[in-house]
Amino acid sequence: MNRPAKVIKEIERRAHRLLKLQQPDGSWCFSFENALLTDAYMIIMLRTLEWDDELLIRRLTRRLLAKQTKSGAWKAYPDEKTGNLSATSEAYTALLYSGFISRDEIAMKKAAKFIKDSGGLKKTSLLTKVFFAFNGIYPWPEREVDPAKLFRIMKKVRMNFFDLGSYARAHFAPVLLGMAEKFQVQNSRKPCLDHLFTEEDCKKGSGKKSTKRPGYSLHTAFLENYILKRIEDDGTLLSYATSTFLMIYGLLAVGYNPNDPVIRKAITGLISLVHPAGKTFHLQNSPPTVWDTSLVNYALLTAGISPSSSQMRNSMSFIQNHQQTRMGDWQYHNPDVMPGGWGFSKSNTIHPDIDDTQAALRTMFSYAEADKTIQNAYKRGVGWLLSMQNKDGGWPAFEKDTNKSWMAKLHIENAGDALTDPSTADLTGRTLEFLGNYEGMRLPTSNIQSAVYWLKQHQESNGSWYGRWGICYIYGTWAGVTGLAAAGLRPKDPAIQKAAEWLSSIQNPDGGWGESCKSDIEKYYCPLLYSTVTQTAWAVDALIAASPTPTHSIKKGIDFLLHRENYHGKQVSYPTGAGLPGTFYMYYYSYNHIWPLLALCHYRDKYRE
Repeated sequence: MNRPAKVIKEIERRAHRLLKLQQPDGSWCFSFENALLTDAYMIIMLRTLEWDDELLIRRLTRRLLAKQTKSGAWKAYPDEKTGNLSATSEAYTALLYSGFISRDEIAMKKAAKFIKDSGGLKKTSLLTKVFFAFNGIYPWPEREVDPAKLFRIMKKVRMNFFDLGSYARAHFAPVLLGMAEKFQVQNSRKPCLDHLFTEEDCKKGSGKKSTKRPGYSLHTAFLENYILKRIEDDGTLLSYATSTFLMIYGLLAVGYNPNDPVIRKAITGLISLVHPAGKTFHLQNSPPTVWDTSLVNYALLTAGISPSSSQMRNSMSFIQNHQQTRMGDWQYHNPDVMPGGWGFSKSNTIHPDIDDTQAALRTMFSYAEADKTIQNAYKRGVGWLLSMQNKDGGWPAFEKDTNKSWMAKLHIENAGDALTDPSTADLTGRTLEFLGNYEGMRLPTSNIQSAVYWLKQHQESNGSWYGRWGICYIYGTWAGVTGLAAAGLRPKDPAIQKAAEWLSSIQNPDGGWGESCKSDIEKYYCPLLYSTVTQTAWAVDALIAASPTPTHSIKKGIDFLLHRENYHGKQVSYPTGAGLPGTFYMYYYSYNHIWPLLALCHYRDKYRE
C-alpha cells in the first residue's frame, strides 16, 4: 500500500478509535500527569490536618514509590541528569508522613543522602520551602513579611497587585497570609527532618498552631477576600491544586478552623482531581477536560467526521456549555469587553485563557452558520480573543499587558515565568493560525500585522521559536510557522524558510523528532536521544505548512507517525507540557491521539493529488 493510501486508512482508524473514548456527557477525559509534588503535598496535608483517607494515601504513596529512581532520587523529567532536589525532598517527606514507609529502608536512605549531598532543604525551590514552612518542617524567614509593608512598597513603585500575573496572584495571596504570621501547623505525625538540614541555623522552625484570629489589617482582609471570591464551585482556588493547597493553609493562618466548610470543601475538591494514571493514581493539578475535548473535536472534524453526527453534536454542546459568561480578573486590564473565553478544566468558570479559547472556537466554527445560538457564542468568543492581544502585538496566556519586563529581574525564583504573563510565540502563533484559517484575518490587517511583526522579532537566530507552554523549541517553531503561514506569509518568506530548515536539520535518523525538557531550563535546543510521537507530529505539521510539496523530511516524518512500533514506552510518555522551568512538566495522555491525527490530516489535505 502506498503512503497516501496508508495515511487515509490510518486517519479513519484513529478517528473511530477516538470516538469510542468519548464520555456520556460529550467530553473526552484523558489523564493528565504533572509534577509529583501534587501527590506529595496531598499526603502531607491530609496527615497534617488529620484527614484519614487511608486508601487515597496508599494510592498516592504507590505512585511516589513507582517514580523513584535506582539512585534513590526523584526527577522533574525523565532524562534529568541525576535527580531533582525539590522533587526528592517532597517525595521523601510525603512518604515519611504516609506512615507506610520507614526512613531506615535502603531506598529512603539513598534519597536522604541525595538531599544532603545536593545542599539540603535550604537549596530546594521556593514553593517547596513555603509548603514545608506551612507544615512546620522548615522555618519561615526570620524577618516577617508584612502584607501592609509589601503593599506600601508596591504603591511606591506604582505597582498594583493586578500587575502580577493571575497565576502568581493566586499563589502569592495565601502565602502572604501565612508568611505575615509565620503560621505553621503542627501535629503529632510530623516526621523529624533534622537530618536533611546542612546548616545549624536551619534545624528548628518556630512553629505555632494558631487557634485565634491574628492581628487583622485592611491588607490581610483584601488578600482573604481576593481568595474567597475566586473559589470555584468544587472548592478549589481557580481550579488549580497547587493554589488550593496554599489557600487552605493561608485561610488557617487567618483563623479558619480545619473543619470550616470552606476548608473541607477545598479538600474534597482536591480529592476530586485524583485520576488513574496507568497502574497508579495521581492528583492532577487541573484536569484538562475542556482543552482535550476541544482539541479532539477539532481533530475529528478535520479527519472528516460529520459535525451533524450525534457524538459530535454532543461534544459541541459540552464545549458550548463551558463558555465562560462571568467576568474574571482579565477585566482589570481589559474592561470594555464581554466575557466569552474558555478555561482548561470543567470546574473553571472565571479564569479563561487564550489557548483554550482558540481551541474551542475552532470546533464552534463548523456549527455557527447553521445555529444562531452557537453563532452568537462564537462571535462573543472571537471578540474576547481579539481583545486580549497585548500592546506589543502578541498574545499572553491569561491576562492582557501583565508583562512588565522588570519583574523578571526580581530576586524571586523563576520570576520571569512565575510573575508575568507576556506574549509568547506558541500562543501568538496558534491564535494567528485560528484567525487566518477560520476568520480569514490575514495581512495587511493591522492587528495581524502587529502579531506577525512580534513573531518575526522574537525568532531565534537559528530559525526556531521558544514555546513557553510546551517542550519547547519544536513546539514554539510549529506554532510560529503555522501561524505565519495562516496569516498570509508565503513559504519563501525568510522567517518560514529559516524555521523549516532548522526543523529539517534536527530530524532524527528514524524520521522523528525529540526534544528534552532541559531546553526549557537552558533556553536553547537540547535534543533527546530518541524521538517522541507528539513532537514529531508538531514538526511534521510545521513543515507541511511551510512546504508546497512533500519534502523528504515530511515523508520520513509521516512514515514515523504511521509506524505503530513507535507508539510505546518513552516515545509516547515523555512530558511535552511545561509549567515552571526545571520544576513542573506535564504529560498529556491525549496528545498522542490528537497531534499525529492532525498532522496526517493536514498531509492528506494539502498533498491530496
